[in-house]
Amino acid sequence: MPELLYDHIIVRYGELSTKGKNRKEFTRQLTHNIKKRLSDYEQLTFNTLHDGLFIKLNGEDYLKIREDLQDIFGYAYFAGAIRVEKDIEAVKKVTLQLSETHNVRTFKIVTKRHDKSFPMRSDDINRALAGNILHNTSLSVDVHNPDLMIYIFVDKDYIYVMDEKVKGIGGYPTGVNGTALVMMSGGIDSPVAAYMTMKRGLKIECIHFASPPYTSKQALNKVLTLAEKLSVCQEEINVHIIPFTDLQLAIYKHVDESYCITIMRRMMYRIADEICKRRKIKVITNGESIGQVASQTPESISVIAKVADTLILRPLCMMDKLEIIDAAKKIDTYETSILPFEDCCTIFDPKNPVIKPKEDKCLYYETLFDYQSLINDCINNDEIVKVSYREKRREEDESVF
Repeated sequence: MPELLYDHIIVRYGELSTKGKNRKEFTRQLTHNIKKRLSDYEQLTFNTLHDGLFIKLNGEDYLKIREDLQDIFGYAYFAGAIRVEKDIEAVKKVTLQLSETHNVRTFKIVTKRHDKSFPMRSDDINRALAGNILHNTSLSVDVHNPDLMIYIFVDKDYIYVMDEKVKGIGGYPTGVNGTALVMMSGGIDSPVAAYMTMKRGLKIECIHFASPPYTSKQALNKVLTLAEKLSVCQEEINVHIIPFTDLQLAIYKHVDESYCITIMRRMMYRIADEICKRRKIKVITNGESIGQVASQTPESISVIAKVADTLILRPLCMMDKLEIIDAAKKIDTYETSILPFEDCCTIFDPKNPVIKPKEDKCLYYETLFDYQSLINDCINNDEIVKVSYREKRREEDESVF
């Protein structure tokens, strides 16, 4: 990869091309996200196209930018590019130079003409450039499975030459569909659900229920670390830390043990629902998967969710545990999630939780104590912590010195 030759990056939109009249809003959000993600690179300049974005490097390090771009949702691919005058001899020179920097045996040229007024057709350009490489090197053409692909993009003012396309992670630009509140336990599932939520264009905030001294500082730090890892997709994340101890103890004092998890989850949803209303958040997201535990049977999910007015999304609903684990490994949250620090859902885990709870029984148990006052205390003592991968990066950079 001859990164020192690159003077531009071309970003191509993916699923956004289907958005019709809403396209401008989506592309505006994507451009905003890219600019914010690359804000540390002060020399970059940006030029928005109909179906993509041109980034002029102006001497910035392509390899570092290449790494940062891969965490952004909403584009099909990007490529390091060399800008060339619209002269076929100049393009021959650059493509020959590119072919000689790669240790390969075969190649293929692919041309796309955005400017149809250019006097050479795409096939003519392909033949002229390939012929020059064949004449001056020992490489051969392989149109089916080449070692090296060289892409030519003929734009209005210039021709751009590329030798790789870095596939994007797809989805919609984070934030274009509003905000979701993710119920973040610290386990394997909820970070994956958070990632999938962001991929569909929702910015996230997280809510975590802490029950000190029964849950440890390490358990809370684990959640903050997970949020920090996820923040590479949206710069920073607000984490709502809810003091849940008194409410949880009241539940276990007044409610039959088999219903404790069900009632506890109903309380969590009531708190999350109220925070959504106060912060104008559209969606609650969690890591529930059908049948995985007692509180995630269809009957449990139905009874628990009835207490919330906010729309609830369950991205993992039909995934099995192995699929979720694979996803967690891909997004680099798995090793943090399996650290042995228990959250409030596991410290008082009942031996025989009900798997088909009845709503009338839930309502009865909830009459046995003043849960609303305890919920109000939880919400009024909500501690919001902002986490960002940038702060972690700065700390690591400073530690080097």
